[in-house]
Amino acid sequence: MKSIDNSLKNVYRQLIAGNLGLAITEMEVYLTAWPQPQTSERLLDIKSGYLLMVDYWRNGIKDLQRQELFGKLLQKLYVLFANVAIYRRVQTSSFLSGIYSQARQSQRDWSVASIRNEMENFVSEVALLEFEKEDKRATKKQELYKIHYQKMNALFNYVLTTRMWSDSVGRDFLDLLLSPTVDSIDQQLLTTGIMLSLMNQFDLVKFRLLVEVYSHSQDEQVRQRALVGWVFGVDDDMDIIYPEQRKLIREMCNMEQVCSELTELQMQLVYTINAEKDNDTLQKEIMPDLVKNHFRITRDGIQENEDDPLEEVLNPDASEQRMEQLEALIQRMDKLQKQGSDIYFGGFSQMKRYPFFYDISNWLIPFFLEHPDLAQYVNNIEEVGFVETILKRGMFCNSDKYSFVVVANQIFSQLPENFRQMIQQHEISQMELPAEEEQTPTFLRRIFLMDLYRFFKLFPNRSSFNNPFDSKLINSDVTNFFSHFVFWGTPLDAHKHSVVRIMKKLHYDKMAENVLDSIPMNLHDVQYYLWKGDYDSALRLEQDNERALSGKARACFKASLYIDANECYDRLLLLYPGNKNYMLNKAVCLVRMEEYEDALKLLYHLDYEYSDEPNIQRVLAWTLTCDGKTEQAERIFLLIKESSCQTSEDALNYGYCLWLMNRVDDAVASFKQYIALEPDHLNSFPDEHWLLERGITFVEIQMMKALVLS
Repeated sequence: MKSIDNSLKNVYRQLIAGNLGLAITEMEVYLTAWPQPQTSERLLDIKSGYLLMVDYWRNGIKDLQRQELFGKLLQKLYVLFANVAIYRRVQTSSFLSGIYSQARQSQRDWSVASIRNEMENFVSEVALLEFEKEDKRATKKQELYKIHYQKMNALFNYVLTTRMWSDSVGRDFLDLLLSPTVDSIDQQLLTTGIMLSLMNQFDLVKFRLLVEVYSHSQDEQVRQRALVGWVFGVDDDMDIIYPEQRKLIREMCNMEQVCSELTELQMQLVYTINAEKDNDTLQKEIMPDLVKNHFRITRDGIQENEDDPLEEVLNPDASEQRMEQLEALIQRMDKLQKQGSDIYFGGFSQMKRYPFFYDISNWLIPFFLEHPDLAQYVNNIEEVGFVETILKRGMFCNSDKYSFVVVANQIFSQLPENFRQMIQQHEISQMELPAEEEQTPTFLRRIFLMDLYRFFKLFPNRSSFNNPFDSKLINSDVTNFFSHFVFWGTPLDAHKHSVVRIMKKLHYDKMAENVLDSIPMNLHDVQYYLWKGDYDSALRLEQDNERALSGKARACFKASLYIDANECYDRLLLLYPGNKNYMLNKAVCLVRMEEYEDALKLLYHLDYEYSDEPNIQRVLAWTLTCDGKTEQAERIFLLIKESSCQTSEDALNYGYCLWLMNRVDDAVASFKQYIALEPDHLNSFPDEHWLLERGITFVEIQMMKALVLS
């Protein structure tokens, strides 16, 4: 729980543990410090029912309804607690307090029937605009949208700060969200408001409502928002208070389509939280090349680089090469986007400071060009047709579409002149722009997640909400819902391997570990054990699995179990004779086992087969050094040094070789080179045990340290 008093947290802890009596006591403690007469009356009613039930039990009276009654009292107390928690959250947030008061000071009728009547009247009035005279239609349309948007914005704020709902209110809102006579944009916005309210405080009625909307809505955009909504609202803590949550989830997961969409959603969430990493890739790897080779940024805006006449003489293919480079960069961006990356987050994140984004609803409302807050920007755009083309063909989320319209004129003024002329002549419409995907569930869900990510990352008052994208909580159950306890044991378990694969690919290892821990034993296959690093279990299932053998070999080597590692490499070489890497790794194991003769046989063979391989040469040089063949080793160290592929480890090993040859000053120079490259390794220099075994005395080691480190 976030943003509530410690005394309320004590109530919550007892509630989720099912300790009704202790929760009542803690609630009394809270109300002593924060008196609320109406709440105290309701608490007294709950307490009376609980004490009566306890008396019956203590007197040995059997009551077949006892468990059901206990559950109902527990839920009543949770609703009481939740309403207090919502009130405290609103009161302690100036932002929430402001929109709470603003919505309720309007004296508007907030009954669902009244809301529905307003929303249906809007649809009718828009339809009737077709019969208006053309000279009056635009003005009336603008006024109609303005009034309706103000009402919807107020409704959004009202729902966002609403308290716990009754079953009847939930049913009325469900009818409203499923009605074909209500505008889709209104239904999407309302669904999102319910989602945010649910995320801040679990409400079974709102949770059930979103599940029902997802199951029965004929509007795919509404349906996908409802899916994200109930998934973000799932709360493992509610398992004892509301067993119905688990029941609903299990019913949903029994449908294969639901499991498929949940799997896609989890994968999309991983790509969504990767947006900032993707932005770093764009800024550091792609955009510098794009700007460097094709455009230049000046005080007058972005200008296209002019062709150099001399370059045409010296390198007649330069222009074609630049076009190929540009095409490669664009293809790379396209590949990032197709795999699920949010390539626009970084650029559009700078465009969220305009007055348009002062209202919270504008961050999450579906895009429509008639939005009244866009009027001042749309009326000033020289080429509205071009803007519409870009928005239709570019894969922007709703929030970024609004940003684009707001800054469209500013963007046009900075474009190269020839590009602006193409726009004015509408030639841009003939260019190959990224085609927008069909309105598939996957696409619509992805767009909504991008909207949510921008809201939770950039909205100035985002701290008033439980943020699923908070970097401190990136492994939380909200973002990583596949690890939710309430999903365990459902058909969704069979889809967890594919999710782990994406998490591993993007290096979200903690998230992957949480999902792996939720996979039941009957689904523990070879791949599962490989991910867990349990190579012995993987080999019991598949004794010749290459990844398991090589993984076990690496683990044994890291644990200094060189004999076991060597046995793994022997097995791998039986399966894959002549494999260079396995032969080299076996040789290293033999060196650690001080079986230098066998190691050298392997290394000489490898050096003959791969004479230009630096790794083979450096292992050979070190093995010769360990075996006392320092002159042979020195020749190889010099070859490595001359090949300009010398590493810090080569400098260290060469120093040992020179020291064993009694060339102290040369050894000092090589060690100094090593320390310059690896200053953090001062404490581990030199390897005293290895040196003592080879006749270097303790005194000589100390003198060498002084020479190297002084």
